[in-house]
Amino acid sequence: MSLPERKFGDRKDDLVVSGDDREATGSGSDDTGDFRAIDPHSGVKRGLKTRHLSMMALAGIIGPGLLVGSGGALSNGGPASLIIGFGIIGILAFSIMQSLGELTTLYPSGGAFTDLGDRFVDKAFGVAVGWNYFIIWFCVLANEYNVISSVMVFWSPKVPQYGYFLIFWFAFLGFQLLGVETFGEAEFWLALIKLIGLVAYFLFSIVYAAGGVHGAPAIGTSYWRDPGAFADGFRGVASVFVFCSTFYAGVESVAVAATETKNPGVAVPLAIRQVFVRIVFVYMGSAFFFGLTCPSNAPGLIGGSSRALRSPMTVALQNAGWENGVHLINAFIFITCLSAVNSSIYIGSRTLLFMAQNKKAPKFLGWTDKRGVPIPAIIFTNLCGALSMMNVSTGASKAYGYIVNLSGVSTFLVWGAISFIHIRFRTAWKVQGHTEKELPFVSLWYPYNAYFGLGANIFLAFIQGWSTLSPFSAGDFVDAYILLPLFPIIYFVYKFIFKTKLWKPHEVDLLSGRRKDLDEAKVPQLDTNGEVKLTLWQKILKSL
Repeated sequence: MSLPERKFGDRKDDLVVSGDDREATGSGSDDTGDFRAIDPHSGVKRGLKTRHLSMMALAGIIGPGLLVGSGGALSNGGPASLIIGFGIIGILAFSIMQSLGELTTLYPSGGAFTDLGDRFVDKAFGVAVGWNYFIIWFCVLANEYNVISSVMVFWSPKVPQYGYFLIFWFAFLGFQLLGVETFGEAEFWLALIKLIGLVAYFLFSIVYAAGGVHGAPAIGTSYWRDPGAFADGFRGVASVFVFCSTFYAGVESVAVAATETKNPGVAVPLAIRQVFVRIVFVYMGSAFFFGLTCPSNAPGLIGGSSRALRSPMTVALQNAGWENGVHLINAFIFITCLSAVNSSIYIGSRTLLFMAQNKKAPKFLGWTDKRGVPIPAIIFTNLCGALSMMNVSTGASKAYGYIVNLSGVSTFLVWGAISFIHIRFRTAWKVQGHTEKELPFVSLWYPYNAYFGLGANIFLAFIQGWSTLSPFSAGDFVDAYILLPLFPIIYFVYKFIFKTKLWKPHEVDLLSGRRKDLDEAKVPQLDTNGEVKLTLWQKILKSL
């Protein structure tokens, strides 16, 4: 498929559509390709519905990182550190999503914040952001493959772990090649199951803590007193941050999916607002109930023989007297893995696709077939999941810890970059004579929110590895900080080789990249009161 070259500086990004193309889209007024089913710039299909994106914002990417990795965070920091870590990173995630909502609603173009980095800062900056963002997702993907293979080994050890990896590798590859609509529908229902599962565990936690489980004593808040609220003081709190950043990674993925969304003008602002529900209910709820029902010194959280034993949920069920509860939690973790692997391949492949189309990655990764499926990018991203096979030599637990550190640091770097891009956008917006009232989505508390996001992410990127300094551990130190210099290295090397330009506010292109919703081409149906009729899902999502 031939793809047009995109140039942000010349304001010629929008393509002129021929009369035949307008007829094919069913709209005689489409002169920019806004109402095409296939995006004219990236070649991907606009197949995601509003409910798909909303459920991705509520529960997408939630997987064993939260259910399993939180066991390591609880063990390192204690229940109070877990709440502090989830709370601080949650505030930070909310800040980032406000900035991203304002940018993505106005520019739902391919590449999301990686291309917006080109537009508002410098192409070299966009390259550095894009590759760091891809690092997050191939690390997350590797961890998900690590977990899902370990679960299967626990159930049936007759097949080696690499055997299960290969089985799932081909299965997920085949599923991704079915197209974005299949992905969106699967992610919707899997995310719904995850929310139902968490609600069930929260209810169990309340009953268990109150003494409602037959044969188990009422634990109340006893684990906050013994072994205690903090496991290792400030050192423990600092170690929790990198875990929490990995758990939160993915809230920004709605920006990546915006190009493949039918109605980004409606879906993106709605998804951004629902991230607040995700932070409060999913993350803060998990932090509170995990710390309430599972002691931070539980042996299973530190050196369990199976992956499930690292989950606070499993420890809680076993302490309540249900020894076979490990199978139930393993089944729940398995379902979350299906969703997490699915989403990781999707986000990673689209990041590569959009970078390749803008000459930030090898050209062959920017190709899509006639159905809008980026086959080379999907295959390459899925191949990166083979990093999970390091668990064959290091063990699943150590492999999980190594990869978490890499993805956590990259998350801070990318989030900080989003805040900086937002600041640069608002500066150019003001210099070129625009006002805040013209924006379809306005970020809360600007500029304080954006500067907070930038400063906090830079601070956390440096502090997250503090625990490796005393006592000093060379291996852990390298693992914690190796990606910090990577960002400036990519930036300056690319800038030196390709002589890219740092845009001045009056030079920034604020016009190209906007598009209308596909459903704007349709005549809306009105009810008896003259208002637009809403489907059941639209009514539910609107109420949120």
